[in-house]
Amino acid sequence: MTRQPGKVSWARGGVPVSERFGDPYFSLAGGLAETRHVFLAGNGLPDRFAPGFHIAELGFGTGLNLLAAWAAWEQAGQTGPLRFTSFEAYPMALDDMACALGAFPDLAPWRDRFLAAWQGGSADLGTLRLEVIEGDARDTLPAWGGAADAWFLDGFAPARNPELWQPPLMAQVARHTRTGGTAASYSAAGLVRRGLEAAGFAVTRAPGFGRKRHMTRAVLTGEAPG
Repeated sequence: MTRQPGKVSWARGGVPVSERFGDPYFSLAGGLAETRHVFLAGNGLPDRFAPGFHIAELGFGTGLNLLAAWAAWEQAGQTGPLRFTSFEAYPMALDDMACALGAFPDLAPWRDRFLAAWQGGSADLGTLRLEVIEGDARDTLPAWGGAADAWFLDGFAPARNPELWQPPLMAQVARHTRTGGTAASYSAAGLVRRGLEAAGFAVTRAPGFGRKRHMTRAVLTGEAPG
């Protein structure tokens, strides 16, 4: 069953804020710069891009991470499709998404192609094959048959949305990661790091973006718990 769109209010600079979780969808200091620092560089991208590369994400939000990754993919000279799978419990209304993405003119060519095609669920945009799986990730991720090369762990802050950061869900992230795959998050909370470590990731703390001192980078070095 499709859920009602997540309700949004707007902070300074046109930054959308989830009314459910009381947390912004991206950094007030610069959403695109944050995505590039945390999720692209944090996963060693675009250097690791290769044909068939698959990104998975917890928290689709505005679609900003998707567009930044897709732009980097094409700018790196990749001509085949980037696979991108995102798990989202409370999808944003299309009008709100378009408004939020309007703040990033550098992504306009990818934003316009995405918004013209997007009707929810999945979309094939030539160099991008997107699937957004709606529902609670604690239910939908275990049922997913895929495996990612890189994970964007981008749920709302652990203090506000703890369900998306619990060790059982991090174990599912590991189970759906290819050997040598990576994960990155803006959060360096102990709950996040311990959950990833218990799931078989080697975890490091790296410099964060903006006012955040640290972020989390992880590489799957062992087998996930059975």
